[in-house]
Amino acid sequence: MARFFDVAYEGTPAWDIGRPQPAIVRLAQAGAIEGSVLDVGCGTGEQALFLAARGHALVGVDLAPAAIAKARTKAEERGIDATFVELDALRLDRLGRTFDTALDVGMFHTLEDEERRPYAASLAAAVRAGGRCYLLCWSERNDWGFGPRRVSQMELRGTFTEPWRIDAIDEERFETRLADIEVHAWLTRMTRG
Repeated sequence: MARFFDVAYEGTPAWDIGRPQPAIVRLAQAGAIEGSVLDVGCGTGEQALFLAARGHALVGVDLAPAAIAKARTKAEERGIDATFVELDALRLDRLGRTFDTALDVGMFHTLEDEERRPYAASLAAAVRAGGRCYLLCWSERNDWGFGPRRVSQMELRGTFTEPWRIDAIDEERFETRLADIEVHAWLTRMTRG
């Protein structure tokens, strides 16, 4: 999987819009994102850099070395203090710490069925009790034929069980570089028990 994403980052993939997703900006402006933040599947770091610039201690992880290299370069060029680590999202315990908030912007919908529950457990290992997670993924409301796997609310609820509590799943949009295509998404808000 890492090789697939590394190849995608040789250019500019459709999901790399050069700025944070509007849903994340709104969450930050509403004060929903608190304390230290883990950005899982951070890509080239736009969400992470946006939040680090707002004063959050930030660690971004991604499986693709090319994405991490680009995120580090952006951080240096912008003078923003953020840490970027090449790491499998199924092994977040290897970070050796927990965070107040976790983000998953477009990572969950890349997982195979058998990876989903281990991912939920991995994420729980990296978020403190009472911490929050915000997950933005493609919705089954999108037409089939292009793009990543579609995800239903039932799949989200079936994956994120104890110690997670799903607080809300809201309709959202996922911005891409694809012209004239509206991408439906789910924004899942969860609390770690």
